[in-house]
Amino acid sequence: MVGLDGWENQFIDSLSGGMKQRVGLARALANDPEVLLMDEPFSALDPLVKRDMQFELLSIQKKLQKTVVFVTHDIDEAFKLGTRVAIMRDGKIVQLDTPQNMFTNPADDYVSRFIESADRAKVFTVKHAMITPKCIVRPNDLPAQAVREMRSNNTSSAYAIDKDMGFLGVVTFDDAM
Repeated sequence: MVGLDGWENQFIDSLSGGMKQRVGLARALANDPEVLLMDEPFSALDPLVKRDMQFELLSIQKKLQKTVVFVTHDIDEAFKLGTRVAIMRDGKIVQLDTPQNMFTNPADDYVSRFIESADRAKVFTVKHAMITPKCIVRPNDLPAQAVREMRSNNTSSAYAIDKDMGFLGVVTFDDAM
């Protein structure tokens, strides 16, 4: 499960740093704990091994559905691995939230400064840039109905959708006329 197939009979001293981390993860999982507490487990690894280990951890977490409390000082790592992230100051939680909510609603200036260097492109998805359509029409609507809808919604186009709200295309005011 931790990516060490073929290395089961090797002594720990013969393993690389990343492989030793995998052994540590396997040992932690062997007791089938409800919660895994990991204190900066990937901080000493080179960037490629670190990325692989992060992927392995996410895969294992998804498969086993374990709660993982992951301590790190790397905000990008926290946002990559965490569905909820806690930022602490002086031993107290300042904000516990999703990475997206931290960017859009930081609890205070400390949180704002703490996350300002984080890569927003890795936190926000297309969903966050989507616009809710002002005007929708259905395939069986007459062009006159589409024109009325666009006028009443003060827009020059309408999204055409099917019965399951699936996107079919865009109808412009000029096309409907």
